[in-house]
Amino acid sequence: MAHGRITGWATHLPERRLTNHDLAEFVDTTDEWIRERTGIAARHVDGKVTEMSTIAGRDALAMAGVDPTDVGLLLLATCTSEQQFPASASVVQHELGLRCGAIDLNAACSGFVYGLVTSMQFAEGGVDTILLIGSDALSNLVDWTDRGTCVLFGDGAGAVVIQRSADSPTLLGWDLMSDGSAAGILSCEHGGKIFMNGKEVFRRAVLAMEGAARNAMDRAGVTMDDITLVVPHQANIRIIDAAMKRLEIPREKAAMVLERTGNTSAASIPLALV
Repeated sequence: MAHGRITGWATHLPERRLTNHDLAEFVDTTDEWIRERTGIAARHVDGKVTEMSTIAGRDALAMAGVDPTDVGLLLLATCTSEQQFPASASVVQHELGLRCGAIDLNAACSGFVYGLVTSMQFAEGGVDTILLIGSDALSNLVDWTDRGTCVLFGDGAGAVVIQRSADSPTLLGWDLMSDGSAAGILSCEHGGKIFMNGKEVFRRAVLAMEGAARNAMDRAGVTMDDITLVVPHQANIRIIDAAMKRLEIPREKAAMVLERTGNTSAASIPLALV
């Protein structure tokens, strides 16, 4: 049976970099306050999903040595499209010169994981080459007067090329879960700004990350001792530390880019992965 394998990858961050010291010039905060509570020192802002996705996607295809016309499907995980429609994936498809189906997938911060599992299923179903992109521009949704949220988020994109292969599978186990009861603790209405109940997000996120990791390892038939690298969602250093502690995996095994990117939603895992 054929499976999907990652054969190329790339990332992109917008040019404008906003440090904690920059934020302190217009928000009641300090570099020390932000670092202690989040682990973040800087983030990139003023990005556009389609532009970032196009750059990361083009570079990933080049690394894999794949001609754009050979891509069989484009999946774009994002919750910050510039428009309601058409799909941002369609715009990126055109910019890259692809001749295939193109789908937006909105699962917010878990978007890349949903996209990865979906891509692998398409590969097993017969699609030879898939371009998966995680891209978000959360700086467009931030209330820059709210120090509790504006310090957390940034913009970025990461892309991977997945190709069908007869080799052993690279995705050994996975776990997907959604809990709609938490919709009110972290949200953004159309035309509005990000709202977050920080304490409740922390509590739920730690438990969810631990549960998903354990379920995925069970399905893969591996144990904690088999794990050499953990690539967590780059939300907050305290969340990552707490989840790693509950999993009894040393923090040194966690891939971390949070300090220089902030929380980039669907882009955070590919940014940390590559």
